[in-house]
Formats: sequence, C-alpha cells, structure tokens
Amino acid sequence: MQEEQIQELRDIANDLRCLVLKMVYRAGSGHIGGSLSATDMVAALYFSVLRVDPARPDWPGRDRFILSKGHACPVVYAALARRGFFPEEELWSLRKLGSILQGHPDRLRTPGIDATTGSLGQGISHACGVAMAAKLDGRTNRTYAMIGCGESQEGQVWEAAMSAAHYKLDNLVVFQDYNGRQIDGTNEEVMSIAPLAEKWRAFGWYVQEIDGHNMAEILEAISQAGQEKGKPSVIVARTVKGKGVSFMENEAKWHSGAPSEAQYLQAMGELGCREVANG
Repeated sequence: MQEEQIQELRDIANDLRCLVLKMVYRAGSGHIGGSLSATDMVAALYFSVLRVDPARPDWPGRDRFILSKGHACPVVYAALARRGFFPEEELWSLRKLGSILQGHPDRLRTPGIDATTGSLGQGISHACGVAMAAKLDGRTNRTYAMIGCGESQEGQVWEAAMSAAHYKLDNLVVFQDYNGRQIDGTNEEVMSIAPLAEKWRAFGWYVQEIDGHNMAEILEAISQAGQEKGKPSVIVARTVKGKGVSFMENEAKWHSGAPSEAQYLQAMGELGCREVANG
C-alpha cells in the first residue's frame, strides 16, 4: 500500500478518536480508554479490509467483525457512521433511551453490527461459530474479532481458542488489543496474562506481534493472516489505553467515564479535532 493511502488511514483514525470523545462527552458516560486503544485497528478494518456494503448491512457475502470487548463500541459506531451505515447525527444519541447506539453493541438495533456483545469472553466464541458456519457453507467471507487483555482472563476465551484451532478456522482473525490495563488497574496487578503470544501459540494459533498504532504493521499483519492455511490467526497488538490524549494515556481510570468540559476541550485540541464545540 502506498504511503499516501496509509496516511489517509491514519487521518481517518484520528477523526474516529475525535468522534469517540465527542460521543462520550455528550452522553455523559461511556468507555473512552479502550476505544482509543483500538482505533487504529478499527480504522484499518473498516476503511481498507472489510468486505461490507453499507446499503446492505445484512448482505450474506460480507466479512464479519465481532467486537468481543463490547464496551469499546463507540469507536465501531464512529467507523460505521463514517462508512455510511447510518447518519453521523445518530452518534450523538449514544447511550440514550431508545437510541440505536446502546452502551454495548446490539445486532438487532444497529446497522452494521454483526453480534450483540458485552459479557466478556463470549464474542470470540460467537466469532468461532460464525467462521465455522462460513466454512460449512463453502463461503469465502472472513470473520474478524477483537478481544481485550483484561477479557483474556476469562476462561471462555481459551475454550474458544482451543475450539478454533481444533476446527482449523483459518478464516478467523482475532485482534488482541493488548493495552495492559483494565477497569481495576494493570493486568499485572489484577491477574497476569503474560506471556500472551506464547499462550496463543501453545493453543495452536498463527501468532503475530505488532505495534497496534502502526498502520503499516496492522495492514501487513492482516495480509499475512489471510495467507495462513490450516490455523486461526491472532494479532497481538501492543497498544496504549487512551491513545492520543496525554492525560488519558495508560490511565486505568479512563477505562470508563466522561471528561469534564475542560478535559474535553483539551483532548480535542491535542488531537487537532476540527470541532471542539458542544453542538
């Protein structure tokens, strides 16, 4: 991919971060930290990789993306709006009663959402089922999923990992958003998940380790995963919780919660967002 295309994806990722901040600020609640750590990977998927059609969100031939760490849905909502699945104005209804954009993804409410998620550990199991169904039906579409590092303390994640390897789901790619922090602190303080890459290899997966904020590395890893045969793929992406906002970076307290007006204005300024007003 040409450098100008990669730069365009970086710019889109920055725009998505701005939208996430505005959404959560206006909602008065939400999950910023894990949304910002996932943003570059989400931008790469929705604007360069996924085979989807916003005019036909239920098109059978589409690729699937399942956000197992469902609390990070603001960044996926932002990407869906930018891709044209629904008007951008809908973003400002985040977490409001009756909105199509709830605090966790809801497949029955939101165009472009492929799985209802939120209970940690379940999304990757769902992704295994979707990938297996595609294989049984002889379809060529691929399934992508994203899990969090705190989520990887869930036993169901590793049951799914064992299942995917057993059934040779080489049409499944999992992103491990490895930002090292969760709601109660660092992974090391709560429950260590290291050595993470080695665990995935022991479960029979094709493993790549990347900088989850390096767009070129993200795209190359996705390409390499697409060439792997006979194994599911996991991309262990080292990321920064709250990426792009100085006072949020690597701070577990920004796992959830909305910024004050002063914090919002500072964050939008640091990101160079075009709009810093409330409107």
